[in-house]
Amino acid sequence: MAGRTVRVQGFPAELPPDRVADKLTIHFLRSRNGGGDIAEVRVLPGTPPCALITFEAPEVAQRILKVKNHVLAIGRTRYPLEVTPHAAELSPDEVWKAMTAPAAPTQTEPGRQLGKGDLTLSFHLNYTKIHFHSYSN
Repeated sequence: MAGRTVRVQGFPAELPPDRVADKLTIHFLRSRNGGGDIAEVRVLPGTPPCALITFEAPEVAQRILKVKNHVLAIGRTRYPLEVTPHAAELSPDEVWKAMTAPAAPTQTEPGRQLGKGDLTLSFHLNYTKIHFHSYSN
């Protein structure tokens, strides 16, 4: 996955995520925009919202990043997009390292807080699915 994902901001926050994903897919599939085959589009909430677009090939992401002005047209309104590399792509081995850290304290019942030693998380990773299991001491 390295180098295949870009982060996109600048689309209207009031649009439903599925409509944003459709509009971004159309924009970034077009060769005139530097686009190509897309593996995944994920619209993430936030202020401002953003989308992560993963292309089938890293060359497409690099072409997209070289285009100076991406403008998304929705109806008669044009939205300038900010397109940047997305650096948070993790291999399954990196996910394993990140997930083996102790669980943070969490609230369970009113007035009782679990400490780091009270909750252990473990999971099985088979590179297509992650299964979480919790065990209380």
